[in-house]
Amino acid sequence: MEEKFDVLNEQGEFTGEIATREECHKKGLWHRAVYAFIIDNNKNVLLQKRSANKKLWPNMWDVTVGGHVMAGEFGRQALIREVKEELGIDIEDNDIKYLLGSTSINQQEDIINKHYNECYLIIKKIDISNIKIQKEEVSDIKYFSKEELLERISNNYEGLTEKTGVWNFLKKILELYV
Repeated sequence: MEEKFDVLNEQGEFTGEIATREECHKKGLWHRAVYAFIIDNNKNVLLQKRSANKKLWPNMWDVTVGGHVMAGEFGRQALIREVKEELGIDIEDNDIKYLLGSTSINQQEDIINKHYNECYLIIKKIDISNIKIQKEEVSDIKYFSKEELLERISNNYEGLTEKTGVWNFLKKILELYV
């Protein structure tokens, strides 16, 4: 089934249009995405390594979980779905804390990604031996210490995706809230 997204205008308002993933990325149409960091009580952050066959940032460490919001779907619903698809674990609405919304524009080759992002935090200890990764999306998962992530961010995002806004926001989360 082809993924379809609600198209937004530059102010983040629904236009009433629905477009496929391919149309959104080819034409640079604004659409919604969600991402979350899972952090345990010891301030370790669970990250996923993108699979080698991903078009954007293959083999790079990325947010714990993320994805697009389907047409007619709420962000929290999308996040719960993505956690199940990518990591094979169930989370509930009360596990999720909404942090902020942001925009991002990224263009690589023929993909123009214009996102209205919703960022969430999940503070929970997840036993990674229970995770069943979606091989098409994820090649590995790992807990990173707060110190290691802050060092990677300071070292020009060493081994991390080029989502600088996301990593700088994680830095603030680790410094202020966790």
